[in-house]
Amino acid sequence: MPRIMITTDSPRRTDSAPVLLDERVHSVHLSSGHAASQLLERLAWAISDAEDVELEAHSLAVARAPRHSRRGAGHQAPARERTRQAASA
Repeated sequence: MPRIMITTDSPRRTDSAPVLLDERVHSVHLSSGHAASQLLERLAWAISDAEDVELEAHSLAVARAPRHSRRGAGHQAPARERTRQAASA
Protein backbone atom coordinates (compact mmCIF):
# COMPACT_ATOMS: atom_id res chain seq x y z
CA MET A 1 0.00 0.00 0.00
CA PRO A 2 1.44 3.46 -0.87
CA ARG A 3 2.55 5.45 2.14
CA ILE A 4 3.88 8.93 2.88
CA MET A 5 6.18 9.36 5.86
CA ILE A 6 7.70 12.59 7.14
CA THR A 7 10.51 12.27 9.68
CA THR A 8 13.37 14.46 10.77
CA ASP A 9 16.83 13.99 9.36
CA SER A 10 18.51 12.14 12.20
CA PRO A 11 22.28 11.75 11.73
CA ARG A 12 22.58 9.07 14.40
CA ARG A 13 19.88 6.42 14.46
CA THR A 14 17.10 6.38 11.91
CA ASP A 15 14.85 4.34 14.21
CA SER A 16 14.93 7.15 16.78
CA ALA A 17 13.84 9.94 14.43
CA PRO A 18 10.38 11.23 15.25
CA VAL A 19 7.69 10.43 12.70
CA LEU A 20 5.57 13.50 12.11
CA LEU A 21 3.35 12.03 9.41
CA ASP A 22 2.74 8.42 8.51
CA GLU A 23 -0.20 8.15 6.17
CA ARG A 24 -1.43 5.59 3.69
CA VAL A 25 -2.41 7.24 0.45
CA HIS A 26 -4.62 6.19 -2.41
CA SER A 27 -5.33 7.68 -5.81
CA VAL A 28 -8.55 9.06 -4.35
CA HIS A 29 -6.40 11.53 -2.38
CA LEU A 30 -5.57 13.14 -5.72
CA SER A 31 -8.93 12.63 -7.41
CA SER A 32 -10.20 16.17 -6.81
CA GLY A 33 -8.72 19.55 -6.11
CA HIS A 34 -10.23 19.54 -2.63
CA ALA A 35 -8.83 16.12 -1.66
CA ALA A 36 -5.42 16.97 -3.11
CA SER A 37 -5.28 20.29 -1.27
CA GLN A 38 -6.12 18.54 2.02
CA LEU A 39 -3.29 16.05 1.47
CA LEU A 40 -0.92 18.86 0.57
CA GLU A 41 -1.96 20.79 3.69
CA ARG A 42 -1.17 17.77 5.91
CA LEU A 43 2.21 17.43 4.19
CA ALA A 44 2.96 21.11 4.75
CA TRP A 45 2.11 20.88 8.46
CA ALA A 46 4.30 17.80 8.92
CA ILE A 47 7.22 19.35 7.03
CA SER A 48 6.96 22.53 9.09
CA ASP A 49 6.83 20.48 12.31
CA ALA A 50 9.89 18.45 11.20
CA GLU A 51 11.83 21.66 10.54
CA ASP A 52 10.90 22.95 14.00
CA VAL A 53 12.06 19.70 15.64
CA GLU A 54 15.37 19.78 13.75
CA LEU A 55 15.95 23.44 14.60
CA GLU A 56 15.26 22.77 18.28
CA ALA A 57 17.60 19.75 18.29
CA HIS A 58 20.34 21.79 16.61
CA SER A 59 19.91 24.65 19.09
CA LEU A 60 20.19 22.24 22.02
CA ALA A 61 23.32 20.63 20.55
CA VAL A 62 24.98 24.02 20.09
CA ALA A 63 24.04 25.08 23.62
CA ARG A 64 25.50 21.87 25.08
CA ALA A 65 28.74 21.98 23.08
CA PRO A 66 31.88 23.12 24.91
CA ARG A 67 32.66 26.73 24.12
CA HIS A 68 35.98 26.01 22.39
CA SER A 69 34.38 23.59 19.91
CA ARG A 70 31.93 26.24 18.69
CA ARG A 71 34.69 28.18 16.92
CA GLY A 72 35.06 27.67 13.21
CA ALA A 73 38.37 26.71 11.65
CA GLY A 74 39.17 30.30 10.71
CA HIS A 75 37.99 31.82 13.99
CA GLN A 76 40.57 33.82 15.93
CA ALA A 77 40.90 33.62 19.67
CA PRO A 78 39.72 36.69 21.58
CA ALA A 79 42.35 39.42 22.05
CA ARG A 80 42.86 38.49 25.73
CA GLU A 81 43.73 34.88 24.77
CA ARG A 82 46.04 36.01 21.95
CA THR A 83 47.88 38.24 24.44
CA ARG A 84 48.30 35.31 26.85
CA GLN A 85 49.50 33.05 24.06
CA ALA A 86 52.04 35.62 22.87
CA ALA A 87 53.32 36.21 26.42
CA SER A 88 53.83 32.49 27.05
CA ALA A 89 55.64 31.89 23.74
